[in-house]
Amino acid sequence: MAISTRVRRAAGVFGLCVVLSAVPAGGAAAVAATGAPQGPVVTTSQVMSHLGALQVIADRSGGNRAHGTVGFGRSLVYVKGVLDEAGFRTGLRPFTHNGVVGYNLVADWPGGDPNHVVLVGAHLDSVATGPGMNDNGSGAAAVLAAAVATAKSDEAPRRRLRFAWWGAEEEGLVGSKSYVRALSPAERRKIDVYLNFDMTGGKSVRQWLVVHDDPRATDAFEAYFVAQGLPTFDIGIGGSDHVSFNAAGIPVSGFTSGIDECYHKACDRIENVDPETETVSANTILAVTRQLAAH
Repeated sequence: MAISTRVRRAAGVFGLCVVLSAVPAGGAAAVAATGAPQGPVVTTSQVMSHLGALQVIADRSGGNRAHGTVGFGRSLVYVKGVLDEAGFRTGLRPFTHNGVVGYNLVADWPGGDPNHVVLVGAHLDSVATGPGMNDNGSGAAAVLAAAVATAKSDEAPRRRLRFAWWGAEEEGLVGSKSYVRALSPAERRKIDVYLNFDMTGGKSVRQWLVVHDDPRATDAFEAYFVAQGLPTFDIGIGGSDHVSFNAAGIPVSGFTSGIDECYHKACDRIENVDPETETVSANTILAVTRQLAAH
């Protein structure tokens, strides 16, 4: 995660040192029971199975999933395979960085108005020093679990739902910049909002850090967290993949659970991710995405 000074300050001020006690016990079932928008849910086992797969890939690929490595390539194959099986229309968008070909993975759910797109994304790469399970296997897995849950529902969204996983973001937001740069002005205007999720499974979360830009999306995230009794903190635009979209005039939002002590270190393994936090994140992504796509 390329984190902004403001997010670092928020993490420091609020400590991120208190275990998230407000998350309802029982995972997704409890989330549904608190009065939040009803519909499909993501269970803890579903989202953590994706994270577990990314950990195994890193373990078998030199310990990381960084740009240009076997670990990233295998991560890409895994995510694409899950999406293809679920019925998404997937495509790889290649780019070159430091003489090495990288890839973004984009997946459209069939149907919905292609002139009004809700784009949901997370970066898939890690740094070279570790497997990157919270940064950003957690965001990648949460978005993937939400996408699969969307595919299993029988709803027909009014807007086009598009999910994406970026490459080489740890190298300076390279993948997301490449994607945005390749869009024509007309294609940019079709994206109503981009929602970004980076580090969604922190173990010591006190405040959920919400990107405040697009009013409708921001209000939807804030309302969902309020329904769960979870406090939030406004980080403005912050500093992650969504910066590339904001710079191109595309409205953005999203959230992060904040920086943890294993940030960009070898200890950022699956044990560094809290399953309860990750489950809440996946269900928040799912609920807000459905809400925005339905109107």
